[in-house]
Amino acid sequence: MRKKILITVAVLLALGAVILFGIVPRMLDRKMNTTIHQATAADRVSWYDSIPFIADMHCDALLWNRDLLKRADHGHVDIPRMQEANAALQIFTITSKTPRGQNYESNSDKTDQIALLAFVQLRAPSDWFSIKARSLHQIEALHKTADRSKGTFRVITNKVELEQYIKDRSADHKFTAGMLGLEGAHCLEDDINNLDTFYKAGVRYIGLAHFFDNEWAGSAHGVKKGGLTDKGRQLLHRMDSLHITIDLAHQSPQTISDIFACTSGPLIVSHTGVKGMCDNVRNLSDAQIQEIGKRNGLIGIGMWEMAVCGTDAAATAKSIKYVADRIGVEHVAMGSDFDGAINASYDITGFPVVVNELIKLGFSRSDIEKIMGGNVRDFFLRNLPER
Repeated sequence: MRKKILITVAVLLALGAVILFGIVPRMLDRKMNTTIHQATAADRVSWYDSIPFIADMHCDALLWNRDLLKRADHGHVDIPRMQEANAALQIFTITSKTPRGQNYESNSDKTDQIALLAFVQLRAPSDWFSIKARSLHQIEALHKTADRSKGTFRVITNKVELEQYIKDRSADHKFTAGMLGLEGAHCLEDDINNLDTFYKAGVRYIGLAHFFDNEWAGSAHGVKKGGLTDKGRQLLHRMDSLHITIDLAHQSPQTISDIFACTSGPLIVSHTGVKGMCDNVRNLSDAQIQEIGKRNGLIGIGMWEMAVCGTDAAATAKSIKYVADRIGVEHVAMGSDFDGAINASYDITGFPVVVNELIKLGFSRSDIEKIMGGNVRDFFLRNLPER
């Protein structure tokens, strides 16, 4: 009898482990990265595949246990879908810590949902306890993807590489590429010297705060929502010296003002909306838009409802037009937030629908080519380190 009980317990434990480690991670991914609409062949204008450089400035796919070389039936981005979308460049961002009960209004840094996700994904034990370690492992995963791709996918870290990639891709649009950014500098673990480690790993833009205030800066979603700290100012100067671009997404209004006052370095907002079209704490004011334009910066418009107050590509296109009307078409881009635990209007294969909506709003083909990726290409040709 005792033996039967032990066998039963062992079977139940094994079954529980299979569910926890084998089923739960995929279930979470499917539940949290959903898509409202699907593009069809009819959505593709005749010249869409001739757009020379399509790019998106923000995607969190590295957070999830997927093989990016294989087409998934859920989520928003992988390399086969990038190829279908004629996408030349996807910036993959590192999401390393999120609070329990995450919301737009007020979050503390006391909880760590990504630690739990790392555990059920069977990532290395160091990832459970070290934000830096889990971030570097996400970065490593992208580099390994490039190694396994046999040249189809590469990671861009400098201007020479980008120039060569543009040349290579002009001959074959099946080539794809990624760049790396950090969504929150908390993964530096309060040590500015760790910036060099992330730079060497390939990180080329950083948003100082994500969903909570940290030792560097205040978040738009934090408890205090303060500005730059003294350490944050030091970090910005070090970023400037390394040609790491500053990302204003998720920063508190005070942090954004402090960054404007503290540096003349290159600025982007990797994924956002605008208050003039969708008024919430997350989105940019007209004054912020104007200042980014003056600094030759770039604003990436999102593809989720809280960014654009709509659930279709038309809402994204209208917010793009709002920015273009105020600071010029050369300062706006795609900033989807794909795979960022959002209900996206489309996955990356829906970019042709965005093009159609831009046509309806009166944008020319040349302007659409800038919006869909030309501006991202030109921004990083100006601002990446030389080698």
